[in-house]
Amino acid sequence: MILEVRAVPPFHKNGFVVGCEGTRDAILIDPGDEVDELVAAVGHHGLTIRHILLTHAHIDHITGVARAKEAFDAPVYLHHDDLPLYDHAVQQGQLFGFEVRQPPRIDVFYGMTPIRFGEYEVHVHHTPGHCPGGVCLQIDTHLFVGDTLFAGSIGRTDLPGGSYEVLMRSITGVLFPLGDEATVHPGHGPDTTIGRERTTNPFVLEYLSRAQRRN
Repeated sequence: MILEVRAVPPFHKNGFVVGCEGTRDAILIDPGDEVDELVAAVGHHGLTIRHILLTHAHIDHITGVARAKEAFDAPVYLHHDDLPLYDHAVQQGQLFGFEVRQPPRIDVFYGMTPIRFGEYEVHVHHTPGHCPGGVCLQIDTHLFVGDTLFAGSIGRTDLPGGSYEVLMRSITGVLFPLGDEATVHPGHGPDTTIGRERTTNPFVLEYLSRAQRRN
């Protein structure tokens, strides 16, 4: 599997190119301010982008969607529950003091059917909590989790639509069953594994400890 990640200021948000080494078909995940670097990586590997997949619709994850759509003319996917956030991208930008271009319309809302590119399939897992429509995109043992889980931390829940309890249920009830060996590619910061976060993440350990005390 071909995997490229890029991040640039001010958000230092990870955007990904994932490609099939055999067919050269590929997907783009969360194109943000680093979109030009992602486009260059696609060209470097001689890939054809078949799908543009969004883990959620917070502003730092969608500022590059318009540029990506223009470059590749591929369908854009999102979970339906995050459509209100997506449709208010300009207002989101204003909250952070940025002038943001409204991204193009969503082409496809995630369903139960896996998304194919080349010899690979993307399985979509709904992981709300950071926002209502957050998802994990699973490709074999690689998990692209957006801002749900980080190395040693968890996604913030103080933004509109966030919920700490819902987020922790997504982490422990949806992500953890995908296996300790699974590699986690977060929306910010370095990669980690499910096993590492299950056993060492202080936010997870505190949540599990409180849950055990309640029981």
